[in-house]
This record gives sequence, C-alpha cells and structure tokens, in this order.
Amino acid sequence: MKWFAIPVVLFASVVGLAQSDAARETTSPENLVNRQEPPILGIHWSRDFQATRDFQALRAARASANMTYHGGKIMTTAVTEAIFWGTTWATYSGDKISGIDTWYLGFGNSNYAKTSDEYTGTNGQVGAATSHLGHIIDTSKASGGATTSPILAEVCKVIPNPDPSGNGYYAVYTDLPRGNAGYCAWHSAGTCKGVPVQFAFFWKLDGDAGCDPADTSNLHSQGLAAIANVSGHELSEARTDPTTPGAWYDSTGAENGDKCAWTFGAPLVTFSNGSQWKIQGEWSNAAYTAGTGYANSSGQKGCLSGK
Repeated sequence: MKWFAIPVVLFASVVGLAQSDAARETTSPENLVNRQEPPILGIHWSRDFQATRDFQALRAARASANMTYHGGKIMTTAVTEAIFWGTTWATYSGDKISGIDTWYLGFGNSNYAKTSDEYTGTNGQVGAATSHLGHIIDTSKASGGATTSPILAEVCKVIPNPDPSGNGYYAVYTDLPRGNAGYCAWHSAGTCKGVPVQFAFFWKLDGDAGCDPADTSNLHSQGLAAIANVSGHELSEARTDPTTPGAWYDSTGAENGDKCAWTFGAPLVTFSNGSQWKIQGEWSNAAYTAGTGYANSSGQKGCLSGK
C-alpha cells in the first residue's frame, strides 16, 4: 500500500515496533514517513489491522475496484536474492533458508507470477520470467522496519554489485519478531552505487498469528509458510509498482497484493519447480472486468490464485 493512503497519525499509532532489545526503534511520524529516504511501499498489514484496509476498499469500490496507472515504471523481470540478517541466523537449522530459495526458484515462470503480467509501464510489460541468485547470511545485528534507510544500507553492504539492469530485488529476512507492529512486511526502492534496486523487509513471523496464512499442509514449518506468503505479496507489488511516482494502485493506494491480502483462491498453489505453497492471490484488473476472479475480503471478484 502506498504510504500516503493512511494519515500519518494513524500510521504511527498502528505500526509500533516490538519492544525487545533487538527491535527498539523510534516510531515518530518523522521516522515512519521520512521524505529524505525511500518511502515505505507495499505495506502488508497484519490480519488484525486488515479491517482498516477493507473499509477503505469498500469506499473505493463505489467508484471503481480496479487499479489505475500512474505513469511510472514496472519491473519487466526480476533478479532476486534473499538476505538473512540477524545474529541468530548463525546457528539456525530450520527450513526457512532453503525453503525461501526453493520459493524464489519456483516463482519464475509460474502461473502465480503470471497473475501480474497484464500490467505495463513506461519501460515495457511485467514478465513472468525471473531468476534467483540464492541467499546471503549476515549475522550482524539486524534493524527493524520503521524506516527504509537501514534496510537499504544492509542491501548495499552485502550486495556490492547489484544487478546492473536495475531489476535486482533483494528481500531482507530479519530475525526480529513483529511484536506490536501492525504490518508483516513492506517493499521499497533505492540505489546502491548509483544502480537502482528494489528491496523488501520482513519480520520473523514464527508463531505470529497476525501474519500467519494458516497452512495446514505440513509441507513447511509455520515460520516458513508465513514468510513465503508475504513474500508473494511483496514481490508481486514490486513488479507492478516498484517505486515513485508509482505505476499501478487503486484510489485508496492499494497495490495488487493489498487488494487480495489474506484471501486464498486455492488450498495450495504449485510453482514452476513443483513446490507448493499456501499463498494469497493477486489482483487482476482483467479478471475483475471479465468476472473471472475470486472475491477478496471486500467482495470484489478480481483476485487470481495462480493455481
């Protein structure tokens, strides 16, 4: 979701950070919406805050449910790389690191990726082909997600040579729990050594009911299932609305992931490498217009599951 769609006072009141020593940060409006740094985009609100978004979507539906184009670029492709940031990744032995690599490897050319292919920008059309470069582990102390600057700085630190095409997408998975923050993840864009980059921030979502897709397949740990679902939200939004002045979002500022958040058109979605995930759908203007999508939480039938 575009940051300007919610008043700063409300935003500041709902995105307080976890109060553990690892996650203490200032949550003043100046920090949360800092015009001197890349803006926070594509905020994936937690389930408990989604009601606010649903209310805004219902108001917007009276005019038009569809997203409109705002004159910016899209991502014609994506070169993805995962960054696992935080001290506890040094001794981690679960399935999240290998699982996230599997997720990104399977995303490219999947039917799920193709749910966003109808959107165009000044530089062309969103394409389903993506490539994944694997992961990097940085065991230094991670920063929380109240501002984008520390996350962009981490990307620039561990990615000395970002993809020169400007299609690099760097997903930063921290070991910090969400606490009382009202969101699960976000995406943004900036530059490293003058090269445009897209990047995203993710909390640790183990045992976090507010950011849990409730995957009962037993194919993945709960923590992996949770970050995999929000990864679909953020990457899809980055591809269709990567940076300012913006490409595709609706009259409330909702991007394609926001409009289908916490709704699932299939129990599991199969990716191009055969891996299966419980993952939210993505909004399609074409599906809504044709009446072929499934309904989001506001009853608007424009979501595609990619099954």
